[in-house]
Amino acid sequence: MLETFQKILAEKCLLQKNDRILLAVSGGVDSVVMCDLMEEAEIDFGIAHCNFQLRGRASDEDEQFVQELSVLRYGSPFFSTRFETEEYADLHKKSIQVAARELRYQWLENIRQQNNYKFIATAHHQNDVIETILYNLTKGTGIAGLHGILPKNGKVIRPLLFASKEQIVAYANSKELPFREDASNAETKYTRNKIRHLVVPTLKEINPSLEQTFYENTQRFTEIEMIYQAGIKAYKKQLVQRNKHEILIPIRKLQKVEAVRTVLYEILKEYNFNNDQVDFIIRSFNSLSGKLFYSATHQLIKGRKFLILSEKTEKDTDFTLVLHGQKTVRKTDIELSLETVDNQAFEIPKVLDIACLDAKKVVFPLFLRRWKKGDYFYPFGMGHKKKKVGRFFIDQKLSLNEKERVWILEDNKKRIIWVVGYRIDERFRITDKTKQILKIELRKIVD
Repeated sequence: MLETFQKILAEKCLLQKNDRILLAVSGGVDSVVMCDLMEEAEIDFGIAHCNFQLRGRASDEDEQFVQELSVLRYGSPFFSTRFETEEYADLHKKSIQVAARELRYQWLENIRQQNNYKFIATAHHQNDVIETILYNLTKGTGIAGLHGILPKNGKVIRPLLFASKEQIVAYANSKELPFREDASNAETKYTRNKIRHLVVPTLKEINPSLEQTFYENTQRFTEIEMIYQAGIKAYKKQLVQRNKHEILIPIRKLQKVEAVRTVLYEILKEYNFNNDQVDFIIRSFNSLSGKLFYSATHQLIKGRKFLILSEKTEKDTDFTLVLHGQKTVRKTDIELSLETVDNQAFEIPKVLDIACLDAKKVVFPLFLRRWKKGDYFYPFGMGHKKKKVGRFFIDQKLSLNEKERVWILEDNKKRIIWVVGYRIDERFRITDKTKQILKIELRKIVD
């Protein structure tokens, strides 16, 4: 087993000769065997243990065991921590298993960086791969979920993926290695334990070499995924058009793709759109323009020719209050400067980024918000004719995405005084009777 272990370290490029490794050790047979193989292979390592405080005295005994293993048997640096796992899970509304995993990897990475270890090594093996793939298939997965656990992922390596649980236990027994048994591993209340104790034994009746078969499958799936990702990259190059603020995806060209759902999902998933949303977007292809879809971070507009993707703008329920006498107001993409000036000898600038209003007619506080359907105003220069803001945008030939970025400034009587950067309202224009002018200047913030 040692020979295979060393061969895997070299072939998978997991370690260089002088790399220092931080081993994640629970005290169970898997991690104890990993420690012993690292020692036999003359790898410089430290040992890290997480006490999740989930099993009372047994958790403390595990911690004591790993400390003694580290110091007395291997003479290695020892690191340990205790987590309030249940409290963390409740606070973040996560399962105990997910909470423990997050806490564990965050802490291990901190220890790795603070002590200049090259990698973190975990003792995952072939049976863990089987459980992961079966879990992914049961919950739903793409091609990435079929390769199971990767031997190397960033700064985390898994050097025991070549071995089955049976082989690991046999090695431990042959060398009379001490290890701890976690009684909770025998319970079936956790999903992975159900797979381990109820599903896998049945599959092994069909194929006694199940572990090796799955291990070989993962190698093939990994190569298939590489081909898949190369194809997706080519589709992205063909379909995705980028400008400063938007990503454009031509609808007709996208519809000609045979695997349109998969390709669109791969394009949009990095912008936090999920499978269901992709289905809805595809169904909108034959509908009217203007339909909006939101992820947590982005918005997508179904245009006439393109899907238009951009960072999500604030909802129209979000507004900023502008008080009387306030000099500036700032949002993510604009800043407004306000001042009141006398009308005597004041020359009105003829630029769209400056609004000059009759200060007496404006009722503070003001509200700065995004435009919404149903908004209307009386555009300056149209002789007191009411117009919907949406219709005004059509006249201005604004794109769908440009419309979404427009700000509205209204007064305390819910009257739009300025479609910011485009047109003031006729009701607030300066006349010969105007004594004071409210001057508002727009500055666009460019990332």
